This record gives sequence, structure tokens and C-alpha cells, in this order.
Amino acid sequence: MASITLKDLAETMRDIDFAMLSTRTENGAVASRPMSNNRDVDFSGDCFFFSYDSARTIADIGRDPQVGLTFTGRSGFLGGPPVFIAVAGTAELIRDKNAFRAHWTKDLDRWFADGVDTPGLVLIRVHADRVHAWNGADQTEIEL
Repeated sequence: MASITLKDLAETMRDIDFAMLSTRTENGAVASRPMSNNRDVDFSGDCFFFSYDSARTIADIGRDPQVGLTFTGRSGFLGGPPVFIAVAGTAELIRDKNAFRAHWTKDLDRWFADGVDTPGLVLIRVHADRVHAWNGADQTEIEL
């Protein structure tokens, strides 16, 4: 899988709607929760998620922006065995409505009834520092 590029990984990640986002809590424990990426994955290493400002996730990121993401897909590259992707990165909290609009999809209305005007809305941008992927017996690691 050495020939798999970051762009290939991003395309695979787009097809896996939910990722597990892991943060560190105030006492140092690891907390994970499912987050929908709404197919918003940039092949330069960025993933975007929406949340409420009052969520524990946001407080965790405010204290320690180092996060982990895991993606699991039923079929990997070229329809092969399942794919597993682990992302270590740095999260940024964005509270700008123009950024909300740039990353909004209609599917988000399900969780945020007022759209980009939802009170307490926050956009989480995770920029990957390292991506490690497994596809059957093959694996690759990309540092950014």
C-alpha cells in the first residue's frame, strides 16, 4: 500500500460517514464519540465536524487540541478487505458563520435545526499530523 497517497486516503475517508473522535478529558482520560464528517475531508489532511459549544468535546479540545480520529470501512481500496484509518491531529475550534456556510451540508439540519444560525454552533477542524491506514495485510503511514 506504499503507493497509496494522502489524496487516496481522503477519498476513502469521505466514503466513511462516521469517525470516532478521541480527546483527553480534564482528568487525562480518553473520551471518544462518533462524529459525522459529512463527506467534508480535504486531501491536504483536514476533516471538519460540527458540534455544540456546550459539548464536553469542545471543552476537551479547548484544554488539549491534540485529538485522534478513527475510520473503519467495510471495503478498502479498490473493493478489497476492510480498511482502518487512524488520524493523529490538532483540532481547531471555529466560530465563524462564513466558515460554517463553507462546510455546511443539508444533512446537518437533522442535528442543528437552525442551520448555521444554530445558537452555540462550533466547527471543529482537525488537521492531520499523521495518518496510518491498514487494508488487509497492507499498511501505510503518512506524516504531514
